[in-house]
Amino acid sequence: MKYIIVLFLSGFICCAASAQHYKYIDSSKVMALKSYTEQIKANPNIRLVEINKYIPGIVLDIRYATSDNFMHRKMYKQARAFARLPVVMALKDVEEDLKTRGLGIKIYDAYRPYAVTVKFYEETPDTNFVADPRKGSKHNRGCAIDMSLIDLKTGKELDMPTGFDSFSKKAGANYADLPKQEIANRELLKSVMAAHGFRVIATEWWHYDFNGWASYPLLDIPFSEIQ
Repeated sequence: MKYIIVLFLSGFICCAASAQHYKYIDSSKVMALKSYTEQIKANPNIRLVEINKYIPGIVLDIRYATSDNFMHRKMYKQARAFARLPVVMALKDVEEDLKTRGLGIKIYDAYRPYAVTVKFYEETPDTNFVADPRKGSKHNRGCAIDMSLIDLKTGKELDMPTGFDSFSKKAGANYADLPKQEIANRELLKSVMAAHGFRVIATEWWHYDFNGWASYPLLDIPFSEIQ
């Protein structure tokens, strides 16, 4: 009898340990690997894909895989960028448009596991710049891209109002007290992205949300588990 009880308790503890619970949101609203896998089997057109496999010329500068970010430490184990397939196909159209202007894309961040968003918020709970984990981020849905423009001839970034992850007012998408060239570059990025289904957020010139983001659930899947 004791043996049966021990087995029962061991099984219960194991199941409890494997269940994911979240501090700020009902766990049913955040999709883990098993549910995600089932969903994309039914509809593979919404799967996460690795961006540079679809857009080989894109430049990656995944800051959260380094200590060069506002957290001052590595948040990702791998320097990779993923997004939902429709997002990547729209971004491919952006890249082709920019190429005719001698420009290219540099990506700082794309899909972000929900657990990382929680860590951001707990360190810096300023929802002007960090997503509220009670709602989640468009990054968690695989529907946001943090990016800038590069000159294809030189490989250098164009002059922009601030660097990535700046919490200053100058980072605002419509901040006006800036050099003309920085405004021109920012506005060019905004117009090209808008033409292909993306919208900049008010506080960050580099952050673009895909117009169809609301159709996709929040995800908490590490990069290493994405097929």
